[in-house]
Amino acid sequence: MKRLLLTLATVIVGVVLVAGSVVALGKGQSEPAMISATVVGTASTPQGDLPHATLEMSIYPQEGPGNPAPNVGASSKVAAEQWPFYSPSTSIQLPANTLITVTIHQYDSMSPLYNDFFARVHGTVDGTATYDGEGLTEIDNAAVAHTFTIHQYPEATQPDLFVSVPMLGVANNAPNEANGYPKPIDITFSFVTGDPGEYIWNCEDPCGSGYVAFGGPMSERGFMSGTVTVV
Repeated sequence: MKRLLLTLATVIVGVVLVAGSVVALGKGQSEPAMISATVVGTASTPQGDLPHATLEMSIYPQEGPGNPAPNVGASSKVAAEQWPFYSPSTSIQLPANTLITVTIHQYDSMSPLYNDFFARVHGTVDGTATYDGEGLTEIDNAAVAHTFTIHQYPEATQPDLFVSVPMLGVANNAPNEANGYPKPIDITFSFVTGDPGEYIWNCEDPCGSGYVAFGGPMSERGFMSGTVTVV
């Protein structure tokens, strides 16, 4: 009987520990405040005339004066260290069946990719992105700072949406300006959404901690990973 009670107690403790871990992870992956694309008119696309919406974001190498790191309940280890992050949020809402134009102000330096696939532009309306006004279909692997990569949840029944754009890195020796960051590279690209759906997005450039630098902020919403809701 004592052995049975001890076994039951061990199982109960294990269940409590697992449940506690799940709750902690859930809190660590809480969604930041939503940002939404703004409809600004209509535009001609390969799918015909569609509503046109714009979205503006930035990528910072670390927090700076007046620009704190995300406060999203991330693990204390990630929150306490200086990691790059997308701003003002990684929770994005986009209108359905709309041309979306995204402009990202990219302040971070270069770090090589493991996979050349993500050095190329995928899923934009013309297969290009502009980097300080220059239209390109790909950039050098070693010049990538981050990527902005939208993809579906596994086995999704919603409309397919895959967009991946490499973010060109600022020169490693670029001087900082008054705001504590170097002059950013402005990256602009456009893609078309379909019907409503739920998607995830993340950076595919190894810029974190842990195994092959894909841990830490790479999987933390608010830093280098987020969600896209098409409504």
